[in-house]
Amino acid sequence: MKIKLIVSLLLLTICYTGLSQDNSSPIIKNRSSAVAEKSLIKVSIMYPFSENTEFDMEYYETKHMPMVAGYLDSNLVKYTIEKGLASGIPNTPLPFIAIGSFYVKNLSEYQASIGPNIDTIRSDFSNYTDIRPIILVSEVVR
Repeated sequence: MKIKLIVSLLLLTICYTGLSQDNSSPIIKNRSSAVAEKSLIKVSIMYPFSENTEFDMEYYETKHMPMVAGYLDSNLVKYTIEKGLASGIPNTPLPFIAIGSFYVKNLSEYQASIGPNIDTIRSDFSNYTDIRPIILVSEVVR
C-alpha cells in the first residue's frame, strides 16, 4: 500500500512538473490559441468558383488583402487567404476559388474602418477578379 502511494505521488509530481515547464507543447499552444481566438469576429470574403471567371491570387495576396488589412489597424488580429483546391464531394466543382478572412476584435470598429474605404476596396476588385464575393460575418466560438 505504501509503495502504491509513493509511486502515485511520484507520477503526479512528474506530470505536474512536466506540464508546468513545457509551455512549448503543441497541445498547450493549440488550446491557448483556441482560447485567444474565441469571441473574435471573423469576416469571410468568399469567391464562388465558376467556369470562365478570373482570379489573380498573387495580386489578391500581395496587394488587395494587405491594403484592406491596413484599414483595420489595431482591431485586426490576423488575416488568412485560402486557395480552393477541390470540393468535399468527389467529381464536383469546388464551391469557392478563394476565401479571404479577417479576424477582428470588434465588429463596430471593423465597420467603422471599412465604411469610409468601401469604394476604394470595391474598385480594386477589377484588378484581380470578375467574381462578385459573398461575405459572411461570424463569431468564432472555438
